[in-house]
Amino acid sequence: MFAERMRAVWVIARRDFVAVVFSKAFIFFLLGPLFPIIIGFFAGAIGASVQHDLDRAVIGVAMPARDGDKLIMARDAMADHMTGGVPDMVVIDRLRPGEHFDARAILKKRQLAAVVTGTLDAPVLTATQGRIDDWRGMVALFAARARSSEAIAYPDVRADVVITSAAHEHNGQVVTAQAGQLLLFLLTMLLAGMVLSNLVEEKANKIIEILAASIPMDALFMGKLFAMLAVSMVGVAVWGTGYGMMVLAGARSIPLLATPAVGWPLFLALGFLYFAMAYLLLGSMFLAIGGMANTVREVQTLSMPATMMQLIVFFLASFALARPGTWIETLSEVFPVSSPYAMLAHAAEHPAIMPHVIALAWQGLWVVIMVRGGAMLFRRTVMKSGPGRVRKRAANRAGNRAGQPA
Repeated sequence: MFAERMRAVWVIARRDFVAVVFSKAFIFFLLGPLFPIIIGFFAGAIGASVQHDLDRAVIGVAMPARDGDKLIMARDAMADHMTGGVPDMVVIDRLRPGEHFDARAILKKRQLAAVVTGTLDAPVLTATQGRIDDWRGMVALFAARARSSEAIAYPDVRADVVITSAAHEHNGQVVTAQAGQLLLFLLTMLLAGMVLSNLVEEKANKIIEILAASIPMDALFMGKLFAMLAVSMVGVAVWGTGYGMMVLAGARSIPLLATPAVGWPLFLALGFLYFAMAYLLLGSMFLAIGGMANTVREVQTLSMPATMMQLIVFFLASFALARPGTWIETLSEVFPVSSPYAMLAHAAEHPAIMPHVIALAWQGLWVVIMVRGGAMLFRRTVMKSGPGRVRKRAANRAGNRAGQPA
């Protein structure tokens, strides 16, 4: 009995997988997410170039000749010992004794971030409030260095580097957990809709009733779920390969994330398994929705609550990440739909393996329960009305034949 059901699941999975992957629409489906990525890449590169040009701050210096030159020499001498981006300084005017200089007018005419006037004993920084707050101490330091007739010897500072600390490592793992949850959520929401559209299409064409007549409904639903999961894996593989090629071509990679507590190999393996479970759980919900819907409009109406629930589940898992050890974290890990997100974050923060074995078994159990429930609901709503309509059509055809003249 079990072998026959598994054979039926395999037949349906293979049929749906081949039908979807080798269709022309699937090619456009794969290319769809790549266009925003490519456009975002070029937009980001152009924006970074423009921002780099805008961030090249220049301070104009308008002082008596010797004061201005000394200030710039002090800046050049100290810039190598300072971090945080020291702005350039250029002489825009060498003033004669008693000459007035309108710094405000110059800032409106030239591409300068600020203007330093006055003398080394009493420098005046003209800029916006933010620039003044950032550069007031720096200009005072340069002016003090410029007034000194003796060169300042900068001692070498011995560095005692700490690779990491407990707080820094934990914060990095939290960021890794958040990134994993977000990627898992986006992939699941992007790909799970294929299950719903596939079932509604076959239901409209009456194909689902023909299949249900020869295959148990739970095996039919399970086969469709695994077929769409395999199709999703193809999509993820294609998008991951495309991203890898962009990185090899010179694109800027994502920021380096902290190593998760279980290590990267096991974390990626768990991410794959939790994506499969999240997809199967959401897909089983969509199958149940598709079983109740008769039109595309009904599908949209019924799927909206499921989508909103998925958002709430994601927010629950994200909120639980900031509340470790509380009942909220326990709820997010036990509740079947949020469990994949919460347990993936758990893998980033805790090295224990056994909780993941238990969580995967728990999620798999709920996949079976939800598939059986969806199949039962489909039998009661669709298949119950289907044979009646068939009998009615058969009776009508028999009556028409009987009424025809011999």
